[in-house]
Amino acid sequence: MEKREIFSQVIHMEERIGTLHDELRELKEQLAMLIEENHALQMENQQLRKVIDEKDSSVEPSTTDSSTRVLPNVGEGYDNLARLYQEGFHVCNLHYGSLRSDGDCLFCLSFLHQK
Repeated sequence: MEKREIFSQVIHMEERIGTLHDELRELKEQLAMLIEENHALQMENQQLRKVIDEKDSSVEPSTTDSSTRVLPNVGEGYDNLARLYQEGFHVCNLHYGSLRSDGDCLFCLSFLHQK
């Protein structure tokens, strides 16, 4: 092989790697958006269940079944962490408190979505 052929193959490979890198970045962004949407839907679902449980308990106050499901309350600390994340700071244990510069952090999102 000539030097020019090798050089052109390297250039072609570099272009393909760049394309793959762009595709990977787009997939990462889509995944982060899906995780955020999933979290929002879980929170909404939890609130709706809480409202339904409150309505059911007000309609039937005499039923005290031990199998009644109790949903954990989201505390003020969780709200503060979610607010910090929305303001652009990391809340994960790897980079806690540092500024997020590359978009969403999957570690932070998974931490915020824990049950």
